[in-house]
Amino acid sequence: MQYRRFGKTNLRLSVFSLGTMRPLASLENLRSTVERAISLGINHLETARGYGKSEQYLGAVLDTLKPKQQLYITTKLPPTAEAAKMERWIDDSLERLQVNYIDCLAIHGLNTWEHLSWIESPTGCMQAVERAIASGKVRHVGFSTHAPLEVIMAAINTDLFAFVNLHYYLFFQRNARAVKLAREKDMGIFIISPADKGGLLYNPPPRLQQLCYPFSPLELNYRFLLGDRGITTLSVGPATPEELTAPPQVGESCPETPTLSFACSATTWVGALGHDRVEELTTDEIAVLEGLEKQLVTALGPSKCSQCYGCLPCPEKINIPEVLRLRNLAVAYDMNEYGKYRYGMFENAGHWFPGRKGNRCTSCGDCLPRCPEQLDIPTLLFDTHQRLKGTSGRRLWEEDG
Repeated sequence: MQYRRFGKTNLRLSVFSLGTMRPLASLENLRSTVERAISLGINHLETARGYGKSEQYLGAVLDTLKPKQQLYITTKLPPTAEAAKMERWIDDSLERLQVNYIDCLAIHGLNTWEHLSWIESPTGCMQAVERAIASGKVRHVGFSTHAPLEVIMAAINTDLFAFVNLHYYLFFQRNARAVKLAREKDMGIFIISPADKGGLLYNPPPRLQQLCYPFSPLELNYRFLLGDRGITTLSVGPATPEELTAPPQVGESCPETPTLSFACSATTWVGALGHDRVEELTTDEIAVLEGLEKQLVTALGPSKCSQCYGCLPCPEKINIPEVLRLRNLAVAYDMNEYGKYRYGMFENAGHWFPGRKGNRCTSCGDCLPRCPEQLDIPTLLFDTHQRLKGTSGRRLWEEDG
């Protein structure tokens, strides 16, 4: 396993981190998953107040692990306008985790301008966090976010945070500017859920597999991210320890020309990529990435959305760029299941995934003159809805107050 400096925290974290939202079937399941992760060299475990019994279970597991100082723990607490509430939450987390201090505390879901105002308020939650740091209860503070780019940039520019957890992937590069700014400010950069939110890449469609050959889509996404030395760590969220088990030929070494069969689970490449595949992208990998872009242009033709975001704001509160991004991926790469998964979150996940579905378009035409490609946006929105309407979805865990 390779380790990288987590920005100004100066912690050296494994390039893969274990997220503990999913392995909650039982305490023993979490214990086995954590033990498997440690055996692979993972030294960073992530949880949250909002992840059901995750903190409680993880605390029980940590209590049996020796020595504890070999692991780093991040927990996440939601933003609040009340410092007293944050103070109680910090103490709750310490008790549940059975630790004397929290290595990294992330403000969880700093997603809106209102959340940012709470952070910057002289009576808001950061007052409690600063007291916790002064007293030794918390070592470092950062934030996790599903926010629009502008909110993320503003949060980074407060200079209140030592690290950021955010979405940034091969198939979603909107937050590249935020990654660059965080790197310039020497912040640790933690990429959220690259296998799942990054495209359901543990179960890629055949067309995408063919386009990525001789690499797997999941491997290529991991390599795209780890090729950036400013990115410290990527989260993996297995439901069972078996999902952290790599095929022998991958766990032992990393062949220069892997085959598609290696892409069999969400975390297949943890052993190999965490060991010796964290250098810059190779010429072969770059060639595949260029081929993916060519396919995007060819398959979509004049209906390709370039993700400039000039069409916003929409009077009907449709997240037009995200809807059309999902259409781009479905048409070009057959990523229909991923599209349905994410599209189903609209109108069901609040500020975690804001925006209304494409069928809410009234064809008012407000966006049309602002589109540099002169796309027929209403037609594309309705087309996306028909392709991806599927079933509605919800976040796995909701924050508690």
